[in-house]
Amino acid sequence: MLNRLATGALALALTTSCLVTGVSAQGASDQVTDFTLDNGMQVVVVEDHRAPVVVHMVWYRAGAADEEPGVSGIAHFLEHLMFKATDNMASGELSATVAANGGTDNAFTSQDQTAYHQRVAADRLELTMQMESDRMQNLALTEEDIATERDVILEERSQRTDSEPGALFSEQMRAAQYLNHPYGLPVIGWRHEMEQLGLAEANAWYDRYYAPNNAILIVAGDVEPDEVKALAQTYYGGIPANPDLPSERIRPAEPPQIAERRVVFRDARVAQPYVNRTYLAPERDPGQQHEAAALVMLAQLLGGGTTSYLYEHLVLDQQAAVYAAAYYSPTSLDDTTFGVYIVPRPGTDLDTAEADLDAAIAGFLEEGVDEEALERIRMQIRAEDIYERDDVAAMGQMYGRALTSGLTVEDVQQWPQILQEVTPADIMAAAHKVLNRDHAVTGWLMPDPGPEEASAATPEADAEEISQ
Repeated sequence: MLNRLATGALALALTTSCLVTGVSAQGASDQVTDFTLDNGMQVVVVEDHRAPVVVHMVWYRAGAADEEPGVSGIAHFLEHLMFKATDNMASGELSATVAANGGTDNAFTSQDQTAYHQRVAADRLELTMQMESDRMQNLALTEEDIATERDVILEERSQRTDSEPGALFSEQMRAAQYLNHPYGLPVIGWRHEMEQLGLAEANAWYDRYYAPNNAILIVAGDVEPDEVKALAQTYYGGIPANPDLPSERIRPAEPPQIAERRVVFRDARVAQPYVNRTYLAPERDPGQQHEAAALVMLAQLLGGGTTSYLYEHLVLDQQAAVYAAAYYSPTSLDDTTFGVYIVPRPGTDLDTAEADLDAAIAGFLEEGVDEEALERIRMQIRAEDIYERDDVAAMGQMYGRALTSGLTVEDVQQWPQILQEVTPADIMAAAHKVLNRDHAVTGWLMPDPGPEEASAATPEADAEEISQ
């Protein structure tokens, strides 16, 4: 299925921040082992022996942002096609077998990775690994598969994007934010390019990226590292590495943004207008996570719930909005975004709402960090740390996303403590650096005007709806 980002990125940022390996801030030890097979496949084992359950995941360092021009959506398309027949399994057999053994399975595609995962009883790990390793090397696509599944992804775009004004608006916002970097492309793809995806494009993507030296195997749950290592060597170790795989994931660089960009998206289906602004922001980098940690804290202080600065000022005190928030997702291979938005009260125009949002941000930059609020967020993160380790699937997800985004196990081990050590000065430095409108895209989502209003609009006003 397609992995979509929305305003729920607030929760994602906090959850991602709580991934722990080694010794956590609470002193509890997570049992994590990692090693690499001779063919280059990285293996991470997360032990949790409280229940006889295991989560098996294969993550590929290939997502929508790795696609060549003209074939947007091919990463997500192949994700669908991976459930078709192999040389040894019939179409749909993997999922049917997992279900028959009491398990569940799924997959997702994002900008930086594609992942396949199963949750099964611990004694079914070998069966699951046998099937997943088979489709890593023996996928057998046909033209009929292509035609059938292409219709499926086109319908998915119709339902999840084209029929949702908010999704179309977000798509246009990202396209305006990234002029040259492929993060500006939708994960599901542009419709006119999706319609042209064929067998040759699917096989080319599969042959290039679906190789053990481009994959990470994560096994979390009631397992022993030696057992996982033996099974991984048996089922994945014999798959040859791709010698032509690029040594680095080099993508087109985004040119420096020197002026604010604006998007106005009108749609008759919009019931609740709002203002959204996204700023280019640094991501977590290997060995250099301190600035990203400060931005995690900034997002929570500025707009992380009903006790945040934006909510208290715009919703509770001024009663200018029904909701206001900020969000930031730190785990990304390349520069990500920091976002803020305001949903004004009925009858308030978006120009006024944007001015209110700007005034609130300026107020935060002037007043600085509330120490009590910061300590409360630190406690929330420590609590989330504990809750995350109760879910082996969530732990596996966090490892996979971090490692396929260029981070290391050591970075993951250090991240919780880095978060706890963020100071008010760190947060304000990050705020002054990132909250710069010259590096932002400001978007208005609003209803389509009626005939009388549309006829009264000037050509100059129409031309300014999408500008840089």
